[in-house]
Amino acid sequence: MSEKEIAAAAEPEEEEELVDPYEKLRDECRATTKCAEALEKLNSCNDRVNSKSKTSEICVEEVMDYFHCVDHCAAKNLFKYLK
Repeated sequence: MSEKEIAAAAEPEEEEELVDPYEKLRDECRATTKCAEALEKLNSCNDRVNSKSKTSEICVEEVMDYFHCVDHCAAKNLFKYLK
């Protein structure tokens, strides 16, 4: 065995970095018009809440709508990636 072969055998093989297909799908769904509109409503609510010193508003509905949109969009395609 040559020195190059010994050195190559000693180096650990690089493993392919695993990518979560659900995260990829969620990223794609965040770019859809429907989810972008929900994000805009969330951002608008956050801006409104942050502009007031005393408010009881906490934007729960907007957060839930946004995450529901993203998760619903991603979930319908997720099973294509499962083994």
